Amino acid sequence: MQLTGSQIVLEVLLDHGVDTVFGYPGGAALNIYDELYKYSDRIKHVMTAHEQGASHAADGYARATGKTGVVFSTSGPGATNLVTGIATAYMDSIPMVAITSNVDNSLIGRDAFQEIYIAGITIPITKLNYFVNDIENLEDALRNAFRVANSGRKGPVLVDITKDVTAAKTEFTNKPPMALTPAPVPSKDDVADVVRMINNAEKPVAYLGGGCMSAEAWDEVNELLHKADIPCVHTLMASGLVSADDELDLGLIGMHGTVAANRAIDQADLIIALGARFSDRVALNTKKWGRRARIVQIDIDASEVNKNVPIDKCCVGDVKEVLTRALPYVDKARHYEWHDRVVGWKKKSAQKRTMDHGMDPKEILETISNMCNDETIYVTDVGQHQMWSAQYLKFKKPKKFLTSGGLGTMGFGYGAAIGAKEGCPDCRVIHLTGDGSFHMNLNEACTAVSQNLPIITVIFNNSVLGMVYQWQTIFYGSRYSSTVPERKTDFVKLAEGFGLKGYHVETMEEFRAAMEEALKSEGPVWIDCRIEKEERVLPMIPGGKTVEDIITD
Repeated sequence: MQLTGSQIVLEVLLDHGVDTVFGYPGGAALNIYDELYKYSDRIKHVMTAHEQGASHAADGYARATGKTGVVFSTSGPGATNLVTGIATAYMDSIPMVAITSNVDNSLIGRDAFQEIYIAGITIPITKLNYFVNDIENLEDALRNAFRVANSGRKGPVLVDITKDVTAAKTEFTNKPPMALTPAPVPSKDDVADVVRMINNAEKPVAYLGGGCMSAEAWDEVNELLHKADIPCVHTLMASGLVSADDELDLGLIGMHGTVAANRAIDQADLIIALGARFSDRVALNTKKWGRRARIVQIDIDASEVNKNVPIDKCCVGDVKEVLTRALPYVDKARHYEWHDRVVGWKKKSAQKRTMDHGMDPKEILETISNMCNDETIYVTDVGQHQMWSAQYLKFKKPKKFLTSGGLGTMGFGYGAAIGAKEGCPDCRVIHLTGDGSFHMNLNEACTAVSQNLPIITVIFNNSVLGMVYQWQTIFYGSRYSSTVPERKTDFVKLAEGFGLKGYHVETMEEFRAAMEEALKSEGPVWIDCRIEKEERVLPMIPGGKTVEDIITD
């Protein structure tokens, strides 16, 4: 049958199970948006306040649901406004398809109004991108975009379509989605070697990364840990993979990780890295990290092997598949001495607060955990509140902690929370932010209001750029260059201006009362929590240092 390019875009989305897209219209995208109006009974469009918010919403939707996030934009600034969101998804391996509209093909290269070469701009931050200026190439480009976004190490793909292509017609064939490219399969000998190393270890530690979450390998990971009595540490991206209540969970690893997690890596004789990439926030001193251990790396991306830390054995493949092959041959074991030692570290390393007055971030987060159920999705921005959230929230299930790990994107949270709530309408969504991050994209409040999304935003408001302020205090002689912005924002009045409810709290009693009211609300709520600017994120290992240099007080 003959369809326009705009119809082909929407039909391909339907073929891939897409029921929600995020975006913002514009001149070059008018044909697609006009057709979208006719598909509104099958595809919901969530218009955000800004294209960056739309890209973060598509990202949050993907993280929360496991589906592919989709974002639309127009040409020029509409397209460039997606760049930060695309890069955020790329760094954290999140499947996303960005569909941008460009000027007519006859105007390409003529510096036309709102013309931009977005395909060229995004080459370093996408797995693949297309510039489609011929309708005969459109269907295959779109179908391949979904295939590439979800094959191997997942990530974003961009398809840029000229406006004349969205209006032109061609024959459309209703094909099934393209088969995903099979993941690499390690040899039987490689798997056997890994099993042998696990079975022979006396002090093993599993180092869990976001690849376990992408592979949905939580059952296999937990089976391995409990069968072979292996304590584990995790990155930000793997929070909730193992329940916080599990005795084998030593917590967050790296710069702001627990003493127990970092000490276990330092003392282990075998480190099993599962879907983890040894980033500079984890392996702060690559020459000394895991220096007493043999290191096994299981990862779907061969380019990550030996990139940051030299390893002893690798299995390149999907974590879930590799563990499925290995588990029948892993011995049931009990490492009594090692187990008692690491659990002892865990019990002794409970972090005390850094201030003796004012609102306590730890108590705020523990209160939230106690008031919300295990299905609650927590979304953060980036900064001190992000680290406190990772340290103190008690995640018991996967895909319940959404945060920008690799790129560290301030302003990620509100858009991502909107995407998470759209994707998981039955789950409570809590957005945790700092006043610095929140100022960046708080305009998405209008989206939460217009969509009537009961997202609770908790603002850790210390009136400074907390994490950078902390570094300036410790490493730069308390020279606070541009980290004390002296803003006078009244978040309660601003909330009312957006059409939502805001609370200002200065005590834990006030916070509990505000949370109780917020949990009853059918729309978005902000809670402005005043905390001391001298509150610290601890423990902390300075860059380039080891657990021996950890700051705990």
